[in-house]
Amino acid sequence: MKIAIQGGRASFHDITARYYFGEDIEISECSTFRELCNQLNEGTVDYAVMAVDNSIAAAILPNYALIEEYGFKIIGEVYLQIKQYIMCVPETNEDNIRWVMSHYMALNQCEDYLLNRPMMERREYHDTADSAKYIKEHKSQDIAAIASKYASELYGLKLLEPESVETYKNNFTRFFILSKDKKFKNEAANKATISFRLTDQVGALSKVLKIIVDNEVNLTKIQSLPVFGTAAEYRFHVDCEWSDYAKFKKSIAINSIVEDLKILGEYKKGEFVNDYSRSK
Repeated sequence: MKIAIQGGRASFHDITARYYFGEDIEISECSTFRELCNQLNEGTVDYAVMAVDNSIAAAILPNYALIEEYGFKIIGEVYLQIKQYIMCVPETNEDNIRWVMSHYMALNQCEDYLLNRPMMERREYHDTADSAKYIKEHKSQDIAAIASKYASELYGLKLLEPESVETYKNNFTRFFILSKDKKFKNEAANKATISFRLTDQVGALSKVLKIIVDNEVNLTKIQSLPVFGTAAEYRFHVDCEWSDYAKFKKSIAINSIVEDLKILGEYKKGEFVNDYSRSK
């Protein structure tokens, strides 16, 4: 089985793929989410893993747009706790570190730690795990990297701190598992993501939400996304959870109120994962 991810080995996408599918997989590392989508669309991979939300940085709206653009099916989700560790090559003297390298989001997530170490100048890199790989391959003794603990184990790096250094500890990223197969069916599904545009009716959104709730379907998320190329027009994305599938199907009989209703995926509600240190 071959899985497309954004980022390199030991990135959070890689960790998610291995958690969901197991270790017996082949990973295709993509530098961008567009590249990831192209590989899945062309059939060179079986599935893809894509980050869509973060509990601190909120939704990654362009990724929702990509899912709809390519018509992919959401078949699963994982909530991964993001723990950032600072690491260096084993022979490094901490006093000699002048740079700290990582993805810009990871650097921002470790703001408090870095503010207390002004001698470490920040250097943005395209991926957390690849920053760890970089200092390993270049034997850099004046650069530290911020990445997952898994990356430190994979590349044989030394942790400068035994604990993670992100500012906010309750930090989870939500990942979707994507398939090109529109007929994929998960018999254990108890959650769905739907999208739609509203008709020009007063109170249309409140009517939609009332129909869903009246059918005992739990709304866990609602967000709007601008429709590209149009002015003041939005698509709404809604996450629904249910205990009775028939009631969910009844709840989305809302075609008289909405336009272009899509079920982006029906899947099993994802688990929250906070232990992903895997020595290799």
